[in-house]
Amino acid sequence: MSLKVEDLLERKRESLALEVVAGASGLERVIETPEVSSPGLALSGYTDRFVTTRVQVLGQTEVAYLAALPGERRREVLRFVFESGIPCVFVTKGLELPEDLVEIADAAEVTVLRTSFKTGDFFRRIQPYLEEEFAPQTSLHGSLADVYGVGLLFQGPSGIGKSECVLDLVERGHRLVADDLVFAHRRGSEVLIGRGHEMQQYHMEIRGIGIVDVRAMFGVRAVRHQKRIEVVVQLEEWSEDAHYDRTGLEAQTIELLGVDLPLVTVPLNPGKNITVIAEVVAMNHLLKYSGVETAEAFQASLIERLRPVRDYLEIDDE
Repeated sequence: MSLKVEDLLERKRESLALEVVAGASGLERVIETPEVSSPGLALSGYTDRFVTTRVQVLGQTEVAYLAALPGERRREVLRFVFESGIPCVFVTKGLELPEDLVEIADAAEVTVLRTSFKTGDFFRRIQPYLEEEFAPQTSLHGSLADVYGVGLLFQGPSGIGKSECVLDLVERGHRLVADDLVFAHRRGSEVLIGRGHEMQQYHMEIRGIGIVDVRAMFGVRAVRHQKRIEVVVQLEEWSEDAHYDRTGLEAQTIELLGVDLPLVTVPLNPGKNITVIAEVVAMNHLLKYSGVETAEAFQASLIERLRPVRDYLEIDDE
């Protein structure tokens, strides 16, 4: 994945208080990694570990150090940094820059963006944005709902009843995140965030009725922009030949974007109340999250209850 400097400037100009101070011809350069660095030791002459693919940040310490260098040495250092292939440079705290820095940046066609934010605040704001832009992502066929604060992703073949189930959940006070098409992206190594398409948000297709606007019908309480995907609920037609977990001891998982998620397979037959089952799935997940494993506790209690019988049979010689 990649991001052009001009796209970053357009999207974050106001929130990061950005202005172009040099190298306007370098806005077409491409950012290829979410990591952000300060040149640090490269300014003092140690260049072996300088990563040229990262955007660079000059704070008050770096600018003061550059100003203290003799003119020719400063230009030598700046030429190395700006001619190394870096995508762009950010200058924090609205600092004034040495004239030779502006000249070298223009010559190398590397954009220099200045912000009024302090260096630490700028890092805390730019890093999450870049991580989200470069996060692994995919599109999923299914419906995503927030049920008791748990993100349930309903999947299954077309016409199985995913949308109808989520609509019933909304009517019972839960919230719709996305229907039919869910965009998922990974944050960190264990969190999947799901959201709907910007043109499709809050709309659902109900067979026999058509497209309905959930927010207009049920109010803003019935929808949310995005939600962490925590459990995948697989809906499928009932089959007598299939094996279904009846105790909860056979935990299933499914991998999405490298994240293992709990998988609950629900067979459907006439009369089954899938909405209530979905609520139970969410509440059971909350119990497990708090350390309560109902199936394991029941099994342990049953084994303990049967222990006297087992001991009796072991010593019975008749």
